Amino acid sequence: MTEHEFYMDLALNNARAMKGQTDPNPLVGSVIVNDHRIVGVGTHLKAGEPHAEIHALRMAGDHARGGTIYVTLEPCSHHGRTGPCAEALVKAGIKRAIIATLDPNPIVAGNGVKILEDAGIEVVTGIREREAQSMNEVFNTFIVEKKPFITLKAGTTLDGKVATHSLSSKWITSEEARTDVHQLRNENMAILVGVNTVLQDNPALTSRIPNGRNPLRIIVDSSLKTPLDYQVISDNEAETWIFTSQRHDKKKRLQLESHGITVIETNGRNRVDIVEAVDILGKEGVSSLLVEGGGNIHASFLEQRLVDKVVLYFAPKLVGGSTAPTFLEGEGIKEMKDAVELADTDIQMVGKDFKFIGYPIYKNTKR
Repeated sequence: MTEHEFYMDLALNNARAMKGQTDPNPLVGSVIVNDHRIVGVGTHLKAGEPHAEIHALRMAGDHARGGTIYVTLEPCSHHGRTGPCAEALVKAGIKRAIIATLDPNPIVAGNGVKILEDAGIEVVTGIREREAQSMNEVFNTFIVEKKPFITLKAGTTLDGKVATHSLSSKWITSEEARTDVHQLRNENMAILVGVNTVLQDNPALTSRIPNGRNPLRIIVDSSLKTPLDYQVISDNEAETWIFTSQRHDKKKRLQLESHGITVIETNGRNRVDIVEAVDILGKEGVSSLLVEGGGNIHASFLEQRLVDKVVLYFAPKLVGGSTAPTFLEGEGIKEMKDAVELADTDIQMVGKDFKFIGYPIYKNTKR
């Protein structure tokens, strides 16, 4: 490991610790080193608050002058809710900047580096670039595509079942896996399920993480069948939105809205237009979406090529049954050659279960 990699790893680890806190901003960490000594450390904590570089500069004080800053993302160059970090680094007398990756945001995109270089600061990029880009997969998708980064999640038996043929589903996975899911909810701005999941399980869709946050709850409900006394409507633990179709029950809509629920009608006549719903979420600033919707909802998102990441928790159990529901249903793929492949896969043990992570590769598409 080189000296640059050592300090950049420290900055990356500090940034990762803030996962779920900075939306819709990126995760950023920085370290300032002078005379082989760490003099400042900074992490972006929350949107609207000072960036990582500013925190590090404040800690370093006069020791920043002549020092080297390690930062996981190109310093910003524009005036937003905070001032340009690149200009602050110049003013502080930083001598060298080691940057993991450039900012994909079009209003930055190399401009931060240009400010530094024009001021005579030595700039090195690409140190731990892959790790930095992976850490900010949510931000990178949202800022470029203007849509949420969508993770499809399911807990399933080894034969793909999410319940028995009698719809018994508690519990498939271990307590450790369920705790991991709550952390996943804490890290996402919104969680989405279909109305059938609501009717079957009456879920709270909250995150039971100490000092964590509950995601925005989203229900896909074409005719507004969600009962008024179910948790997602009545518990006041988190905001709830319902996407519906043009044929929804108008009287029920008024009842839901009287409970503080946001009901959004899409252009779909008989079914919710999923693509339109995702577009609306992007325009509303929702940068990350966890889909826990059931087999048909999962199929809809995959068929529309909207899923960016798949997280599956496999319990070492076998259920069987031709009518037992699976985590992926819908019409399905006709030819095996057209199956959606998953790349950059990883498998971890969580309790007794296997946590699988993969990224869909869609054929004949830019996505």
